[in-house]
Amino acid sequence: MSVAFPHPNTPGASRFPDHPVAGLAGTSFKHEHLHSILEEGRVDGFFEVHAENYMGAGGPPHAALTRIREQHPVSLHGVCMSIGGPQPLDRSHLARFKELVERYEPALVSEHLAWSTHTTTFYNDLLPLPYTDATLQRVAEHIDEVQEAIGRPILLENPSTYVLFAESTMSETDFIRTLVRRTGCGLLLDVNNVFVSAVNHGYSALGYLADFPLEHVGEIHLAGHAEQEDDEGELLLIDSHDGPVADAVWKLYEIVIGRRGPVPTLVEWDSAIPKWPVLKAEAAAAQAILDAHAHLSLDGKAHAG
Repeated sequence: MSVAFPHPNTPGASRFPDHPVAGLAGTSFKHEHLHSILEEGRVDGFFEVHAENYMGAGGPPHAALTRIREQHPVSLHGVCMSIGGPQPLDRSHLARFKELVERYEPALVSEHLAWSTHTTTFYNDLLPLPYTDATLQRVAEHIDEVQEAIGRPILLENPSTYVLFAESTMSETDFIRTLVRRTGCGLLLDVNNVFVSAVNHGYSALGYLADFPLEHVGEIHLAGHAEQEDDEGELLLIDSHDGPVADAVWKLYEIVIGRRGPVPTLVEWDSAIPKWPVLKAEAAAAQAILDAHAHLSLDGKAHAG
């Protein structure tokens, strides 16, 4: 059974309730930055955490996040729900996820369009899925289950991919658009993922974004990527989150904000963690772009223009 969220096509329905991160940029919260953040005191912006890092009962992780939450809004980002997987959702995992939502009252809650588990095996990756009617039905049921459990809509993130499935019968953007219509979920647009996938598969990132349902985007992710070579010596981009946002991704981001208007934006940096001023500067760059487009509305009219 689906939760009775306002349907995205209902006149006057608010897709995303008012929250304290509207028009703001934020960063991943890393414990090594805690002292610097607290020294600065309350500032505009928000912090995002991976839910799975806080699923223990207490200890230093919760103590640190509690201090952050006292002064700043947070966004809760799940990475292991395996919404795209073929098996039922892990009920105990979902229960812990729900507890975190209730405990920290995050401004935004999100998960990935991906899978990461099979029977009792857990993969340290977010794996792609074929875009078929059968997959669509299963993913929609999983989204409904998560939203029913936490009592609010989630934002679903587009993946970065390195392989495509021959059995797919629809495009990724059509698949995502249909999921929004069926479940009432929102979207987390990861601009770096768009760029990585476009380069890896040889299609246009701008073409993808032109077909993406921007009016349903409630958060944007930016991140760095790494360049490698595949087995045939061709360029292969990896969504590594271990460096600054690339110039090409910044350009795509500015195009998106120009079409959609200012959307809460999060800069991810998950390995090779820099000093706090470096990460803070990345968020400041995103904030400058958001501020430059502050005159645009968030009701979808900017996208139509």
